[in-house]
Amino acid sequence: MALYFYRAFSREGKKVTGYLDASSTAAVKEQLTRQGFFPVAITPATEETKGKWWQKLFERPVSTKDKILFTRQLATLLEAGIPLVQALELLSDQFTGKMRSILITVKDDIKGGKSFADSIKKYPKVFSTIYVQLVRAGEAAGNLEVILNRLVSLMERQLELKKRVRSAMTMPIIQLVAAIVVVAFLIIKVVPGITEAFIKPGQELPFTTGLLLGISEFLSAYYLPFLIVIAAIIAGIMYWRTTDTGARVIDQIKLKLPIIGHFTQMNAIVQFCQTLGMLLESGVNLSESLDIVVKVIDNRILADALKTAKDKIVKQGKIAQYLKQTKIFPPIAIYMISTGEESGQLDKMLLNVAQTYEEDLKEYADRLTELIGPVMLIFMAVIVGFIVLSVVQPMMQMFEGIQMPGGIG
Repeated sequence: MALYFYRAFSREGKKVTGYLDASSTAAVKEQLTRQGFFPVAITPATEETKGKWWQKLFERPVSTKDKILFTRQLATLLEAGIPLVQALELLSDQFTGKMRSILITVKDDIKGGKSFADSIKKYPKVFSTIYVQLVRAGEAAGNLEVILNRLVSLMERQLELKKRVRSAMTMPIIQLVAAIVVVAFLIIKVVPGITEAFIKPGQELPFTTGLLLGISEFLSAYYLPFLIVIAAIIAGIMYWRTTDTGARVIDQIKLKLPIIGHFTQMNAIVQFCQTLGMLLESGVNLSESLDIVVKVIDNRILADALKTAKDKIVKQGKIAQYLKQTKIFPPIAIYMISTGEESGQLDKMLLNVAQTYEEDLKEYADRLTELIGPVMLIFMAVIVGFIVLSVVQPMMQMFEGIQMPGGIG
């Protein structure tokens, strides 16, 4: 069967459109007629959307939550003894949009003799390399439902960790932007009015007041060009980071920054150990597993270091020794991996290392989030204090210069 797009009219004359899974256009027409619709056009879904770039532009991408839901439900159906093709057919009715179209195509491919892994491999933006390889290993071993459950656990942990890290990295940026907006408003709108009321023409101003007035006058006169320049710089950096050179420089900078560098390194350790451990546990050979793992690492600098180590590991089979040379892994992680090698339980030890550093990363992210509030409060207090001091100083000078009537000359 295949997916068809239809246009039809209801008995009330209302135009309706949609998709149906059927063996032929005649079968679609029969289904619509039974439902009380009058079809006017029936085309394969692939032909209907071909060339219509705007449909793809506004089409909702398959989210991680969708993949988790699909993988969990598929594992449940397979555990209940339902054949793979029938399970995919049942699940295709539970999803809409792109995910439904993918499942129907995958189901048809499997009916045509393809493996499940080869079918989903056509959608690399939806199903990652590790997902495909683990599914392939599960099909070969006959325990696909077990592998799918492991994938659910992996995706859930990755999603939770990603949210924690993103929250810890995003909140400082949001609060910093908010602080800049507040300070800019004070400098542009509030400060000029106060200074005009209390500062006399020709009055000698303290350094802080002169600096504040200079900033205020500049922003008041040139705020629009200033914003355009800032926007252009940000756009330039965003474009530059899409190039290989720019991405590598930014990845290098990330590693050198105090907080971001720690996050980047710990995240690479978790990604490496978690992915390699699951692949080895599922029966994928070491060489192929390392090829996949290197592509999973987000940071190019760390990925290059691991790629160099990978080539040596494949040749000599000693993983802990060459991971130590990358200077990415802490001594305790190297010790645990070495112990796993010697005991013949490398996969389990890698998963233990991943879990340990994953918990450390979560705790670090939570602590950082808790510290952001007080730090930003202190930052705002310093800025506002500087503004208040700059305004008060000339006022104090003015009051000190006033002589009371009848005072001693």
